[in-house]
Amino acid sequence: MKPVFHGSFTAQEPIPADAIARAVEVMQSGRLHRYNTVPGETAETALLELEFRDYIGARYCLAVASGGYAMVTALRAVGLRHDEPVLTNAFTLSPVPGAIAGAGGWPVFVETTEDLVIDLEDLARKAADTKARILLLSHMRGHIVDMDALIAVCRAHGVSVIEDCAHTMGAAWNGTKSGRHGLAACYSTQTYKHMNSGEGGFLVSDDAELMARATILSGSYMLYGRHPAGPPAETYRDIRLDTPNCSGRMDNLRAAILRPQLAVLDRNCARWNERYEAVADELRNVPGIRLPHRPAKEQFVASSIQFLVPDFDARAVQDFLARCLDRNVEIKWFGAPEPFAFTSRYESWRYAGEQRLPKTDRVLDQLCDMRLPLTFSLEDCRLIGSIIRESALETRAAIASGTLRGPPVKEVS
Repeated sequence: MKPVFHGSFTAQEPIPADAIARAVEVMQSGRLHRYNTVPGETAETALLELEFRDYIGARYCLAVASGGYAMVTALRAVGLRHDEPVLTNAFTLSPVPGAIAGAGGWPVFVETTEDLVIDLEDLARKAADTKARILLLSHMRGHIVDMDALIAVCRAHGVSVIEDCAHTMGAAWNGTKSGRHGLAACYSTQTYKHMNSGEGGFLVSDDAELMARATILSGSYMLYGRHPAGPPAETYRDIRLDTPNCSGRMDNLRAAILRPQLAVLDRNCARWNERYEAVADELRNVPGIRLPHRPAKEQFVASSIQFLVPDFDARAVQDFLARCLDRNVEIKWFGAPEPFAFTSRYESWRYAGEQRLPKTDRVLDQLCDMRLPLTFSLEDCRLIGSIIRESALETRAAIASGTLRGPPVKEVS
């Protein structure tokens, strides 16, 4: 009898007890709105902004309703014009191009390498061709490109970088925290991210005017003085009258839940990486499985794991996924012909217009993806890795013997 995994890939750890206690205090006060304070009180959300600002090492921080809202707000605050091209990764999730479209821009997708990072040669080419002023860089699934090289390319072409750090909160490149290389950075605290408030996000920057516009956009009314992690009051003199209110504030309840989680973020990042290594150790040197290269300068946080199956066509991938699922290991596949749940690819985002990215297509057709929640033990992760390894070897044997399960499926070009 083959061993079967019995955990859940969507089960999260409980909210910490001290976070629950503080959340109850906030609820008992009734003052959930960030600007509903009593004399002498600093709102929970304002305290969180100060703490996250200091953790990231930014000059300014704004807490908002979601990571997607942070991206839209950053694009608006940097002055994105209607139908202006914005460069972004072809390998990302739909909120990233959605933010570009939501802010009035046009997503221009850049190719992806086999190591799941943005292709710098294609970035330089498309920056030159489109004259784009902005790159919304997605550190998709926690994979960080050579940021020194990327910033050099962007400077050469006059491109400002906004970093989507939804999957890299707590990570770094060459000792510099993720989100500190570009003009601004956006983070998410949605349930499956590195801190969990259901929904939520942050925007950070060292640019005072950008952050003043973002604060007004977030719905501060004329209460921007209650943002101790924001720019000085004089920055708002004209911005407060020229910038629309597009309410998307974080509330005190979510801030109360997040503050204790921020205090243990680095410890949890180390725990995720232990789980990643436990699975990765089972997959290294397995014929037909390729793990992306992680350079020494990339201090990653692996709350998920990705690998390529370059020897498998679409029918073989589905056979492999079915064998894993028979043993309760749920793997997402970016080569599926139709979008499913959270997983889609750039052809599904038809509002961006038809764009062809053959290099990215080859990568996505081979790409498997799996969450690593902290509810998994290291023993769980070793079991999961062994199930993936054994299933891949079984599929290779089925290819050799002509006994793949199921009918052939249409390849995604």
